[in-house]
Amino acid sequence: MKITESELLLILEEVFEKDSVEMKVEDSFKDYDEWDSLTQLALVATLDDEFDININSDELEKINTILDILNLITNS
Repeated sequence: MKITESELLLILEEVFEKDSVEMKVEDSFKDYDEWDSLTQLALVATLDDEFDININSDELEKINTILDILNLITNS
């Protein structure tokens, strides 16, 4: 699936409850103050709803940056 960085950042605004201009693709989103177990669930749900990508907790642990999410989407 094709998606641009800016499109992904706009989608992730809701997940991380953070303005997209404050996020960069090289950010480790797990370092965001907003990152917690509910945000983790919201990310998994968003990947499923928006991109039809189902990931488990082991796969999620390997994803650390927004660029990792972008690569996951584009390689699916």
